[in-house]
Amino acid sequence: MTALPRNVPTTSDLPGVRWLRSSHSTGANNCVETARPVTGPCAGLLAVRDSKDPAGPALLFSPESWAGFTAALH
Repeated sequence: MTALPRNVPTTSDLPGVRWLRSSHSTGANNCVETARPVTGPCAGLLAVRDSKDPAGPALLFSPESWAGFTAALH
């Protein structure tokens, strides 16, 4: 990755974002969700949170860092 992700203490710090869950997710709530803030200081970054804790923290990645992370998983 090109940069370390930043932490958002609670997802309430990301108002108005639409969280998306993978189509590969099961109903067991054991996955991550992503969102792309379009306004504010987090605009243009990718937010990632644990679906089991929707009010909890989220990590913010630059698009390049997220692409590098997911490429390394393959």
